[in-house]
Amino acid sequence: MVRKQTFTKERRIVVSLAVSADGFIARTDGSVDWLDRPWPKDHYGMDEFMASIDAVVLGGRTYREAAGRGGGGFGSKSKYYVFTHNPPAKGPKGVEFVNEPVGTFAARLRAQPGKDIWIMGGGGLIASFVDAGEVDEFIFHVIPTFIGEGIPLMAPARRTVPLTLHATRHWDDGVVRLHYSR
Repeated sequence: MVRKQTFTKERRIVVSLAVSADGFIARTDGSVDWLDRPWPKDHYGMDEFMASIDAVVLGGRTYREAAGRGGGGFGSKSKYYVFTHNPPAKGPKGVEFVNEPVGTFAARLRAQPGKDIWIMGGGGLIASFVDAGEVDEFIFHVIPTFIGEGIPLMAPARRTVPLTLHATRHWDDGVVRLHYSR
């Protein structure tokens, strides 16, 4: 009798976001108006990326910004996890508010079957996951725009995180995608 061996792929935690050419993910007030631009037909590869994930992790401020603009897709096919110290009494369907250590949360999510996990932002949450060693890949879409000041990609701290470049891609409008792993 031949036994079929099955392998399960561990869910990867991926930071994927747009960043200004000077390293910011939003203006100081949370605005992302500098992202308002015509998108190419392939949506910068986002459709393919969205098909690879089924969970989205974001910080409280990013959640409030997205919800306030009517965005975020809350209640869509993805499950949303919002890290916050002050969870509301009730959130939209498909949104779970989280107040637990990053390592514990990441282990719990990785142990569940599913697709990859997307960290949407913000800079403080990304830093917490990086510092806990819980980010597997980084995908940055560098927008050819300087905004001068804003929310950095990661909250400042003294750290060294070596990365391995896996792929680059560029579009005619000057946007460049950088894909790294830890």
